[in-house]
Amino acid sequence: MIDKLKPAPLAYENHQFINSPDGRILRILAEYQEPLSRFRREQIQDTVVFFGSARFEGEDAAKKNLAALKNTAKAAPADQEKELKRALAAVEMARYYEDARRLAHLLTEWSIQIPARRRRFVVTTGGGPGIMEAANLGAHEAGGKSIGLNINLPFEQNPNSYITPSLNFEFHYFFMRKFWFAYLAKALVIFPGGFGTIDELFEILTLAQTDKLAKKILVVIYGSEYWHRIMNFQAFVDAGTVSPEDLNLFKFVDTPEDAFTFLRDGLTEYHLGGPPKKEKEQEVLPEIAKTRP
Repeated sequence: MIDKLKPAPLAYENHQFINSPDGRILRILAEYQEPLSRFRREQIQDTVVFFGSARFEGEDAAKKNLAALKNTAKAAPADQEKELKRALAAVEMARYYEDARRLAHLLTEWSIQIPARRRRFVVTTGGGPGIMEAANLGAHEAGGKSIGLNINLPFEQNPNSYITPSLNFEFHYFFMRKFWFAYLAKALVIFPGGFGTIDELFEILTLAQTDKLAKKILVVIYGSEYWHRIMNFQAFVDAGTVSPEDLNLFKFVDTPEDAFTFLRDGLTEYHLGGPPKKEKEQEVLPEIAKTRP
């Protein structure tokens, strides 16, 4: 006698299929639709995105680590000298952590007072430590919500403790994570960072330069001393690889107060100014790319 077959699993409950190469398109769509659903539920209209190094610490932590290192002599002299140099650099760069925290606080304090049906200019980060943690912390201290768009990495990057829990996301695909950084952004703040920070900066600048954005995005590059050491933006113009006006796509600032004033004034002019539009509540979130025939 032939045994009676058990019902086959539903396709969307078949984990072997969902996690296979053939299920990749479903995983990609899930990383679009699930955040979209949550942003709608949380009434997020737009964001201000903070990028920067994941390796910076606050001043207290950096100074504590430096003091502890000076009180120990476990490493060989050469190794200890390298560790001391790194610890001194960490104390120097800690000011950017504190500045990101202050700027996020100022922005959030201002944005939560804007009369609107949905939440405006919500602080958003990559969800990890360093500058990301500082910005989420500043927003939290101001009494506002903030977003963390984390990424699943081999060297596990845990979400920091200051992200609003309902707005804590985990992505597998870098390109979907980058999509969500840009999709809602009305401003971008670039603090000192490494390869990832530079990648994120130039992706947005390229979209703006090539007129692929359906909105005005303000770009603030924070810490002119650091960035002028890292790259020579004027050299692009001198070599003829970008137009002189392309340097107007961003602005250098060096204090949280100057950054806040520039962002507040620009966001008000481009995204809060003018008479209210007579249109019904949007069913979808704002588009980043212009539609093409």
